[in-house]
Amino acid sequence: EAGSEDIDILPNGLAFISSGLKYPGMKSFAPDKPGEIFLMDLNEDNPRAVELRISRGFDLASFNPHGISTYVD
Repeated sequence: EAGSEDIDILPNGLAFISSGLKYPGMKSFAPDKPGEIFLMDLNEDNPRAVELRISRGFDLASFNPHGISTYVD
């Protein structure tokens, strides 16, 4: 809804999407909302982004993702 900052697509078709970047001087569509990470399965007929739950104890209020990358072993 507020746009994504970056996306990383794995060879198996799963896409991780970072959203919620806040940067001085850049308009924010949701200034009070923390950042989020979404997962999208591009193999589905109608793929949709699903918000991933972030572990307890993580400072979600200050989460401000800028970019995303994955490591496949």
